[in-house]
Amino acid sequence: MFRLKCLENFYLNLLLFFASKKKGMLTRIRRSLLLLKEGLARESIETKEMFTIYRRYSRGIATKEEMKIANNQFREIVTSLGLGVLLVLPFAPLTLPIIVKLGKRFGINIIPSGFRNDDE
Repeated sequence: MFRLKCLENFYLNLLLFFASKKKGMLTRIRRSLLLLKEGLARESIETKEMFTIYRRYSRGIATKEEMKIANNQFREIVTSLGLGVLLVLPFAPLTLPIIVKLGKRFGINIIPSGFRNDDE
């Protein structure tokens, strides 16, 4: 009887804890989704610019500076694809932060510019 009462109190306390944290979790999730939306919007704009520059290059009117910008964006797209493959693998929540830290140590930006902070 005592164990049942303790177990009941434990579950009740656990339920109250998660109920009190629910609002905070929802705002964090909402904030994270908004950041993801903004990052994807930035990447979309940069990718459209890249295709415009490549179209201009095919006509022979793009400058070298524009081609550097387009090629950098193409590298970021390839990086994003590689990052997407890493996200699909098992244990991605554990391995991805390790890979990002290793990339920073060796001077490699693994996260695309649309998702980086301005201070990075």
